[in-house]
Amino acid sequence: MYGINTLQRINGPDINEQAIVEQALQILETRARRPEHFITCPSDAEAYVRLKLAEDPDREHFLVVYLDQRHEVIAGEILFHGTIDGASVHPRIILQRALALNAAAVILSHNHPSGNSDPSDSDFRITKRIQDALAYADVRVLDHLVVGEGTGVYSFAEAGRL
Repeated sequence: MYGINTLQRINGPDINEQAIVEQALQILETRARRPEHFITCPSDAEAYVRLKLAEDPDREHFLVVYLDQRHEVIAGEILFHGTIDGASVHPRIILQRALALNAAAVILSHNHPSGNSDPSDSDFRITKRIQDALAYADVRVLDHLVVGEGTGVYSFAEAGRL
């Protein structure tokens, strides 16, 4: 499906980094919609969120990936934008969107422009607030991934923090 012609377009002189990121997102989203490419493990989720958050690494962005019961991606949306050191996140907005999309689960993610993926105290607090809000609607929080360019990705689920 993505053969030599695609590679030639990517490697051509007129293609910039943003075009490559956009094409990678299209490929990833196409795969996520096929049964053999549902988000079934942290590495699937990590690849998806890293690409979605790659557009503007100089500001903090909060991404929510909405999933159906089989963990097929319904939507991946950056709901909140911030500054170099934080973003205001509102659990009510996440819950409203989950209900509108009829989501069964979500994966939360945000980037740290500092490059350090270690979660802050406020990251732990907002994760708990979102979990509590979504629990009333039977929407599970599968993970919260903190993306830092220099230190990789911190997974709340893998660290036993969910």
